[in-house]
Amino acid sequence: MNTEVINKLKENIGKVIVGKEETVKLILVALFADGHVLMEDVPGTGKTRLAKALAFSINADFSRIQFTPDLLPSDMTGINVYNRAEEKFELKKGPVFANILLADEINRATPRTQAGLLECMEERQVTIDGETLKLPELFFCIATQNPVETSGTFPLPEAQLDRFIMRLSMGLPTKEEEVKILDTYMNDDPLKDLKSVAEIGDITKIKKEIEGIFVHDVIKEYIVKITESTRSNAKAVLGVSPRGTLAFMKAAKALAFMEGRSFVTPDDIKALAVPVLSHRVIINFGYTKRSEAESFIENILAEIPVPTEDVSK
Repeated sequence: MNTEVINKLKENIGKVIVGKEETVKLILVALFADGHVLMEDVPGTGKTRLAKALAFSINADFSRIQFTPDLLPSDMTGINVYNRAEEKFELKKGPVFANILLADEINRATPRTQAGLLECMEERQVTIDGETLKLPELFFCIATQNPVETSGTFPLPEAQLDRFIMRLSMGLPTKEEEVKILDTYMNDDPLKDLKSVAEIGDITKIKKEIEGIFVHDVIKEYIVKITESTRSNAKAVLGVSPRGTLAFMKAAKALAFMEGRSFVTPDDIKALAVPVLSHRVIINFGYTKRSEAESFIENILAEIPVPTEDVSK
């Protein structure tokens, strides 16, 4: 099991992002699980910088979309433009045709534009004027949003949220971490000098290896008991979908691989339950606070017995 590339990525991102090892690990889990990530936090905590640090650490095409209320779906996906000289239409591809896409402040775009990402994220393809075009084999979307400021924003619908394998946050640094940030950025920005340490082929190879990670039947049952409980709980208006259950297992396999194991353990499931499931549940009609959703998942975890069998074979 080759984890050399993973260690290189962690170390490289660590040159830019100070003291957020757990968040870096989880965003790599999402990448290797073939999912997408929603980074939700207050401004200035390093969401965009983390996305860029990951993108620059991989020798791949990177693009950024700054979401605004006047952004159109065609601004993201592309449009056919008439070439007068050759008297024909030519396709001008949009920024979604990249390996790593940063969708910055995604909740500032209108629902129509947000919906333009659905096909890209789920089916890895784009339809322009009736023609379907495939996106690159490696397509990883990192979306950011500020959960505090609501003026001029459009909350992501449940169908869009369900496309993200995880919802993560950077969180504010500790006093020691903030002093280290000042030291790191005292004279220059380390992001400008960041070099790639992995190729697209390395990421593809890791994904193939992760497919072989063993998931015991009792672990599958444990996953399903958790997700089924989100649906049957009287407090929930909407529980985790089967898509969420599948994403849960994929993320657990990726985490097991990153931890150097060939099998998934109950600890992998417990570590991923909140980031993978909390954004997929609605506790009450209207807006569900993040803290409420996370506490809901934590309470379910506490109620369900943890498997004690040997899950390695």
